[in-house]
Amino acid sequence: MSEIMIKAECEASISDAELLRAIKQSIEVAKHRLKKVLLLPPDFTRMHSGAGKITALYYEILKDTCKVDIMPALGTHEPMSRQEWTAFFGERVPMDCMVVHNWRNDVVKIGEVPGEYISNISEGLVNEPINVEVNKRLLDKTYNLIISIGQVVPHEVVGMANYSKNIFVGCGGSSMISKSHMLGAFYGMERIMGRDATPVRKVFDYAEENFIKNIPLIYVMTVTTAEEGKVSMHGLFIGRKRKLFEEAVKLSQKKNLVFVDRPLKKVVVYLDEREFKSTWLGNKAIYRTRMAIADGGELIVLAPGVRKFGEDDRNDELIRKYGYVGRKKILELVKKKEDLQGNLSVAAHLIHGSSEGRFSITYSVEKLTKEEVTGINFGYMPLEEAYKMYNPRKLKDGFNTLKNGEEIFYISNPALGLWADRNRFEG
Repeated sequence: MSEIMIKAECEASISDAELLRAIKQSIEVAKHRLKKVLLLPPDFTRMHSGAGKITALYYEILKDTCKVDIMPALGTHEPMSRQEWTAFFGERVPMDCMVVHNWRNDVVKIGEVPGEYISNISEGLVNEPINVEVNKRLLDKTYNLIISIGQVVPHEVVGMANYSKNIFVGCGGSSMISKSHMLGAFYGMERIMGRDATPVRKVFDYAEENFIKNIPLIYVMTVTTAEEGKVSMHGLFIGRKRKLFEEAVKLSQKKNLVFVDRPLKKVVVYLDEREFKSTWLGNKAIYRTRMAIADGGELIVLAPGVRKFGEDDRNDELIRKYGYVGRKKILELVKKKEDLQGNLSVAAHLIHGSSEGRFSITYSVEKLTKEEVTGINFGYMPLEEAYKMYNPRKLKDGFNTLKNGEEIFYISNPALGLWADRNRFEG
């Protein structure tokens, strides 16, 4: 397969013509022998990744000569609705192509990352082995080609999203999802976000190098930004080799990492209701801003679409039961509570979603009650009341001075970046 790397000049975006040309080139050599292809895009929670457009292009090019299956790399997220499917992939990609990944039941074990290796890369914090499980379709030899599509962007668990994470978490099983999340939580989110060679990434690298070399897989990775809803694709990286991911990481660090000159006293984050329907996803507002917020600061999350806590019913139940009560308390609970021991990804999520008392977190919602929100240890503000003070239509990304003279820092989409005080990030 062709190895392709395109970077747009300065602030420009890769054109549709350049994108189409690259997509065609990536399968040109193999196209004559392709009879069945599996596409692995992200779901609608990565709506600004450019992956929907790329998936649609591959489908259009291949649909007349081979069978195309599309399995969104859901991880633990809920399946895409028809409305989300059409909004993401367009009218020309039929939903009949969709295969739903079930992280609990549709996976097979293909190997194990040894406990000794985990201990070495985690500074002795974790020493249990991790089962490597992937959706059984990835082992289906009737697929001539599997194309993993997604966005490289700062991430709270692995450091930088995409590449093999799309396989081992997006299309992975309970053991890898739970234990990799817990490994990241033990090691410390602030030591991980925005970086490449993290302990969790090393786990994925181990699995990539040892267990899936024989799978006919290529990665299609983007680096994007979005301003006023318009997505700009600054980089496109296609191939199998890790060096392509490393180049994408360097570009994302330039485009998606925002340093602030001083810690921020008040941050207001808007969550697009089409993209964020749970705190499981919406807590990106916390993850991606925590290194920028001052001690004693305040985070207000405008969340019109958030109607639940977990994407999965069981996860939702556990979040409601234990709440975002901080690292120390959750680690104590994990030792005692079997339901958390069996759902380590939830335990990790609860750690990630707490400010550890360093700053306050207020969710402004209309689809959850005050009792529900305060019950998981967040502050509550009615959305209508919040909009009167912080109207997303009138705010611009970055610093804003309100009518009452108060200064806030506004972020319209936390999924596309990482905001940090440089001293905290580099310290």
